[in-house]
Order: sequence, then C-alpha cells, then structure tokens
Amino acid sequence: MWYEEAVFYQVFPLGFCDGLRDNDGVMNRCISEFADWIPHLQKLGTDAVYFSPIFESDYHGYDTRDYRVIDKRIGTNKNFAELVSKLHEAGIKVVIDGVFNHVGRGFFAFKDVCEKKWDSAYKDWFNISFDGNSPYNDGFWYEGWEGYYNLVKLNLNNPDVVNYLIESVRGWVDEFDIDGIRLDVAYCLNRDFMKRLRYETDQMKQEFFLVGEMLHGDYNTIVGNECLHSATNYECYKGLYSSFNSMNMFEIAHSIERQFGKEPWCLYTGKHLLTFVDNHDVSRIASTLTNKAHLPLIYALMFGMPGIPCIYYGSEWGEEGVKAPDNDYALRPCFDAPKPNALTEQIKKMIHVRTGSNALCHGSYRNVVLTNHQLIFERRTDDERMLVAINASDAPFTAHNGELGGTMTDLLTGNEIQMSGQLEMPPYSVQYLK
Repeated sequence: MWYEEAVFYQVFPLGFCDGLRDNDGVMNRCISEFADWIPHLQKLGTDAVYFSPIFESDYHGYDTRDYRVIDKRIGTNKNFAELVSKLHEAGIKVVIDGVFNHVGRGFFAFKDVCEKKWDSAYKDWFNISFDGNSPYNDGFWYEGWEGYYNLVKLNLNNPDVVNYLIESVRGWVDEFDIDGIRLDVAYCLNRDFMKRLRYETDQMKQEFFLVGEMLHGDYNTIVGNECLHSATNYECYKGLYSSFNSMNMFEIAHSIERQFGKEPWCLYTGKHLLTFVDNHDVSRIASTLTNKAHLPLIYALMFGMPGIPCIYYGSEWGEEGVKAPDNDYALRPCFDAPKPNALTEQIKKMIHVRTGSNALCHGSYRNVVLTNHQLIFERRTDDERMLVAINASDAPFTAHNGELGGTMTDLLTGNEIQMSGQLEMPPYSVQYLK
C-alpha cells in the first residue's frame, strides 16, 4: 500500500490558521492558503499530509460540534475540498483526524439531551445517569473522557452512533476525497467499531489508510488485517530523544529490535508504525534535545528505522516549542511561510535516500555495531542492503566489525568509502551506506 513508502507532513489547521481560541466563528486565515506550501512539501520529498482536526468544534478541535462541516475558523467545506484537490494534483495524499471517542458539549445530540433530558431521542448516544449531576449542573451525570467534562464520551455500543459516524466518514470521502483517517485516542475505542470502520472504508476507497493513536500497550491489539493498518509508535518516540539526551544508544536500539527484529519474540516485524520525533501533543524536538547538534541525527535515525516517518510542520527548520500544562499554544503556531534552513536541507537529503530505498521502506532490521554513543544497523531486502551509521559523540569514532568490509557509497554525500572491517565515523555524523 502507498502508506508503506510515504513520508508524512503533519499540520495543525487551527494553529496554521491562527484560530486557537474559543470558537467565535471568525476566520483569520483560510486553510486554502496551505496550497502555497505545496512547493515546500515537494522540495522536502513528503508525499502525504496529515491534518489534525478540521471540523467544527467548541474550542481546540478535539471537541467536535459537527462532523460534517469544516470549522469556520479555518474556512469552508469548499475551501478544504479545493485544497485536497490541489494536493492530489501534486501527488500528495491526505489523511485527517477522526475524533470518534468523544464530542464537545456543542454537539447537536448532546445539546438535545441537555434540553429534553430523559425525553431526548439521543440520550443513549452517551453514557448518562439521570440520578446524578455534572460539573456543568446539567441535571444529569455523563461520562467525560478521562474526567474532562467538556469532552463528552460517545456510546460506541449504540448502533445509531456507529452508523452516524460511518456515514460522516462516507461524506468525507465523497466530498473531500480523503485518503485516510488518524483515529484520535484509538486506545479507548471499541474494537468492534474499528473493525466496522475498516470494513466500510475498504468499500469506500481502495487503499484507504487507518492509523490509530496509541500511547502505550500492545499495538497488535488494534493493528491487523481486520482492524487498523498502523498505530503511532510512542515507544520509539520516547526512545529516540532519550537515547540522545542520555547518550545511551542501547535504549533506542533495544526498542527497535524488540519491535522489528528477526527473532520470534519481536512484536511488530512486517508492520509499518507511524514514527515521529514530535507532534502537536509533545514539546518540539528542538526544545527537547539537550544538544542541538543531535537534531540532524535524530531525524536520520527516524528515516532509517522501520516505520512511516512523519514530520511536524515547522520542526524541519528547528522551530522550538515547549508543552505547558493545559496550554498547547506554543506547539501549534501560525507561520507566514516555510522557513527552510540548513537542517531542512539535511532532512531533504535523508527523505530522498529513504524514498529511493526498498530496504529502508520494507527491509529487515539488525544491529551491527552498538555502543553508548554509536549505532550502526542494517536494513535488508532480497535486492538491497543498507547500513545506517550514527555517531552521537563530539569525537570521531572507528567502528570495528567484520561486516564493515568492501566498498560502499554514502548516499548523503555520494562519496565511496573503502572499508576493511572498520568504518571511520566523524563527530556528530550520519551515513547511509549502500
């Protein structure tokens, strides 16, 4: 499927359009302006865009009011449909957020319950008790997601709710021609619902992509033939930055091998998980890494390891941003235009190598050389062998291993390297060797 060889670019539309505030219905900037970023995406080599919430919501996008109308703060349905068409013309796939676990208090069915109480036809769309009360003094208790009562949990055991959501998705495919959905808090979702969604979307559009947000646990519980195609790889997200900050490459090497190695106990061999170094929910990687010299290296590791790489808008030029309690403004900014720099150019070269390599997209994983500060691993298919070599130290290092022999080409520089059982690794360096 197309996603197995894709490089994603994530955008937070409400931030991009400078609309991060209570929904006052005012549009400061239209999502259609993202079309101006298409040349930037093409130069980078990204060929898929993941848009965080785009539908009408109470506040931050994950508190949906209307699944069938684009949020007024970012534009109209027509604006978004035209943007998707332009992205498709440029060969770029489009995936959007599907927030199916909960809705905002402004959602039509919940407003009907607030008005009519027991007499509402929608009372069984939620988990409600008329023997209690809510923090909003509604005269009934309802389940809020993880205790947040502005996020009203949907009852996905109710066939009417499931049918409503499926028909909403059908409308997204028909009206916008999207190519996939990222399921918010998929770890909370009813498994039967996800299987039904997979079945229905398979009928709606060929190779429709479903990826679920998983913060912890076994990704196999939602990724498989009857469920989702992929999940967010939070285990390796933590391992990526922690390995550099603690100068302990054993951590990430262990995680990758545990997930994708050749041994029978390896968990996800053959699966393609969504890999990232930051996103809209965590501090930007340029703020997380303690040594800025590691920025190109962590991206090199992400593009070299198994998975589907995803870049968060702005991080490709080293934008900073620190997550604050109950305030993600700093993580979801509005940029006037892309600001490419030397880091962007390095990432561009890495993406070019990855998308041109069958081994990096599909190959097996095996550690070849591993120390606290250095990691060399092999990606291999029947027709290609690639070595990814990373030196996180500020000093040069000579790696010794009998497999480091012969002549190989560093695909980032084009230089041929003669090796006789050893590889010279400059300080803060990465090499893609073929």
